[in-house]
Amino acid sequence: MTPTAAEGHGSVTHAEGDDSGGEDETSLEPDDIYHILQTQRRRDVLRYLRRSDEPVVLSDLAEQVAAWEHETTVANLHSDQRQRVYISLYQSHLPKLDARGIIDYDKDRGTIRTNPPLEQFDPYLTGLEDSSSDNPWPFRYAGTVGCCGVATVVVASGTVSVPWSSVTAVILAAFALLTGVHTYTMWHTGETD
Repeated sequence: MTPTAAEGHGSVTHAEGDDSGGEDETSLEPDDIYHILQTQRRRDVLRYLRRSDEPVVLSDLAEQVAAWEHETTVANLHSDQRQRVYISLYQSHLPKLDARGIIDYDKDRGTIRTNPPLEQFDPYLTGLEDSSSDNPWPFRYAGTVGCCGVATVVVASGTVSVPWSSVTAVILAAFALLTGVHTYTMWHTGETD
């Protein structure tokens, strides 16, 4: 069965009654997926919704999306930044996602609940999350390189008399410790990259 656009689901297709148990499967056409991912704001909405198993409140969603757009924290947002994103989500982006069956958007209550088609975006959104600016590890590695570089310059200038073998050992120990903590953190939080 394929719902029509008049039924409010755009190009969502439903495959019924296969041999594996007769469950309905909802899938989006590739063109719909690309259209939805066309704007950064919708990609941010999907990224936020993927992180929550519970219904999401529109105001919380709008604040986080605005913070990502302005590369700041929710606490540092200006009210006009929040309002612009809120209005855009309320009037355009969330109704579009709702019409495609990706979310259930209750405009009156301001709540959003995800639907199974959201999982179809996982391959497209995973890379975006991995490259997000809230990953502190590149900065930690850069800081370690900087500190080791300064220590090397100080020893090379003769300001401090330390054997080069000690300098090498300290640098290797610093990177071994940093890499160990990074690996442990990734394993503990379930990250794979």
